Amino acid sequence: MGSFSIWHWLIVLVVVVLVFGTKKLRGVGGDLGAAVKGFKDGMKGDEAKADEAPAKQLREGEQVIEGEVKSQSQSKV
Repeated sequence: MGSFSIWHWLIVLVVVVLVFGTKKLRGVGGDLGAAVKGFKDGMKGDEAKADEAPAKQLREGEQVIEGEVKSQSQSKV
């Protein structure tokens, strides 16, 4: 009752193909697939970079101070 039958979906598919054409639909599908693949590769790349980056070894008594450089100025002495 609440869902469409297979015939409804086939009619919708035929109308979409008639309106847009198979070439344009193929292009949209290819673009969407490439975007998803690029996103997945980007996510894998971030994880791989984090795994490959060796942790910096600190000598005894050294500390890591994290911060953000707002601006760099060169003073002439």
